[in-house]
Parts: sequence; C-alpha cells; structure tokens
Amino acid sequence: MLTSSYPTKPFKMLFWNNHKPPRGKIVMAFGTFDLLHAGHENFLRQARELGDYLIVVIARDYTVRSVKSRLPLNRESTRLKNLKKSGWADKVVLGNRDDKHKIILKHRPSILALGYDQFVFTQTLQKTLIDHSLDTEIVRLEAYFPQTYKSSLIRQNLEKAPATLPMGIKTTVQPN
Repeated sequence: MLTSSYPTKPFKMLFWNNHKPPRGKIVMAFGTFDLLHAGHENFLRQARELGDYLIVVIARDYTVRSVKSRLPLNRESTRLKNLKKSGWADKVVLGNRDDKHKIILKHRPSILALGYDQFVFTQTLQKTLIDHSLDTEIVRLEAYFPQTYKSSLIRQNLEKAPATLPMGIKTTVQPN
C-alpha cells in the first residue's frame, strides 16, 4: 500500500477550490473594474466570445496605485464582489500582488484577452508564455465608445458632478 503526504482530494478539485473545473477554451481578462460600465460589459462580452470559460483578474489596490498614481474609488474586495454579482464572468479572482504573470501560470488559459488600452505588464507577456511553454494566444479587443465609456473619464465626471454620468454606470463607492 502506497502512502502519501499529499492531500487526498484530486488535484483539479484543489486547483478550482471545489468549483467544477472549466471545460473547453479558458479565456482570461484583466482590469481594475472600479466603476462598472457598458465599456466593461462589452469588453467582457468580447472576451467571453473567444472561449468557453471566462476568468477575470481584478487588479490589486496596490497595483492600481503603482500604475495610476492613485487608489481606485472602490477597494479590491468591493470591486471583486461587484464583478462577481454582475454575472459577466465565470470566475473572478484577485491578481497576484508581487508577480503579475503568476495568475496566468496558475490557470493556464488558452487565450489572454487584453483591452485596447492595456499595455502595463504586457511588454513581457509573450516572453512569459514562451518561457513556461504555454500555448496561449494574446488577443487585443476592440474599444467600445471610449470617448464615453472610459473609466478615467467617468471618474473625472463623477468628481465634477455625479448627475453627468452616462446611463449604465454602477457607482458603488466604498470609503478607502
């Protein structure tokens, strides 16, 4: 009889935290998703159309601050909860605080869906995929009315006058 110090649950069940493991093509998308709006919905709809199971990675507060020189209006836990409630993704997770590509290695998606304006942390993405022998395609998605549905513009409008926000903006804001 063989004995092992490893857990007795199958690897897939441990890996997917007791959720049914995805079948088919896994797509992974990334973002801050602070004030949810039609641009986010369109972005995630485009990403979902690329495969069978959509994993969305929410940027950590620390990461947002380092990239945008400011904190998001909503904490990461609120942004995670709001996106889960939206039903726009099959799985929503927080990004890794230290290694931005570690989440990709963990979930090994078939496709990485990037927004039209996502360039931070993407410069070395292809190298990471090659170094880890991942057969992952990188797809850049189309913009959806970026003159209206761009988070930075919406935030500026919210700070000026909340009544000027376009329809479809989820303005849940928690104190940071």
